[in-house]
Amino acid sequence: MKKILHSERIPIKLWLHDIESGAMNQAVNLANLPFAFKHIVILPDCHQGYGMPIGGVLATQGVVIPNAVGVDIGCGMSAVRTSLHNIEMNKLSVIMSDIRNLVPLGFKHHSKAQDPERMPAVAGENLRIAELTVVSREYASALHQLGTLGGGNHFIEIQKGSDGFIWIMVHSGSRNIGKQVADHYNRLAMRLNDKWGEPEFRKKQLAYLPENSDEGIIYWYEMQFCIDFAFANRQLMIENIISVFRNEFGEKIEFAPMINIAHNYASRENHFGEQVIVHRKGATQAKKDQTGIIPGSQGTRSYIVRGKGNKESFESCSHGAGRVMGRKQAQRSLDLAGEIKALDMKNILHSLRSKKDLDEAPTAYKDINEVMRNQADLVEIVVELSPLAVIKG
Repeated sequence: MKKILHSERIPIKLWLHDIESGAMNQAVNLANLPFAFKHIVILPDCHQGYGMPIGGVLATQGVVIPNAVGVDIGCGMSAVRTSLHNIEMNKLSVIMSDIRNLVPLGFKHHSKAQDPERMPAVAGENLRIAELTVVSREYASALHQLGTLGGGNHFIEIQKGSDGFIWIMVHSGSRNIGKQVADHYNRLAMRLNDKWGEPEFRKKQLAYLPENSDEGIIYWYEMQFCIDFAFANRQLMIENIISVFRNEFGEKIEFAPMINIAHNYASRENHFGEQVIVHRKGATQAKKDQTGIIPGSQGTRSYIVRGKGNKESFESCSHGAGRVMGRKQAQRSLDLAGEIKALDMKNILHSLRSKKDLDEAPTAYKDINEVMRNQADLVEIVVELSPLAVIKG
């Protein structure tokens, strides 16, 4: 931890030296929520989001805040270690091309519905899909989105580990179904807060639902469905990528069990002797000895980590490097030729092709080395992963 601010209702604990003003204002809003518990956590990848900073952790008592979960519910990381030690560049090019043929990118979906058996079940007892307002509406479309990457900062990456092995990593979330659930319940929370004479929560983009209200209960089930869908989405992509590797290297190749961890969700947990709802928005759980994944930006290292179970962070760590400039700003200000040259010099098969791709250039992100140094009390590094080839959504 780098500093603690005591100026608000509850303290703000920061794992970075400098925080942008917009994110700081949002942290202050969180710290003054009447139902915020103990303190606010700001992690080293923090930057401004909607209502709550990305790279933040908020514990509440009695309420859940859709905007503190985020629009890509269940977004997270999956990684698999292969038994390979090296891949020749020509084979790597073939593999990436074959992956693009199997995994739809950006706004693209599968033309055919995927196997419904892969879809998650509803977490609640005796609840059916039809009873989930948004999930039931979006279910048919979601069958076509299962196993698709999406856009933005989502990626597929082939990496060389410090352990000597080749790794596969996927970053993706719940696609449109997660966004629809998030938007629906944020709008509902805003209407209810206004009805209750509490418009300040809407104005701060932190509208809430009481945990035990009908609306809060059904949001919880829909949110959990999206978390499970995001996991199933990554799992299918990993399986399809593995099939590409098997096609290229034969059945002799082996794959370790998949590591999976989400970084946009809320969960019921016990901290400091109290049962609370922990909102992690762009934050990863890091319980003691828990295996996690912290990706860098395109062209920089990623990490397999082991959690230290730091109570002060609500057992959390960063979800990545974190943006240092907005997408439009990066597209306007960064030099395309220079960014491409930097990646080419590292012999990385990258995804920078035009100015519109500069929002995902390494310079648009914080220095992952500094991010990792700032959270040395939260996680320990197990494997460093250097990129060999990257597919961006």
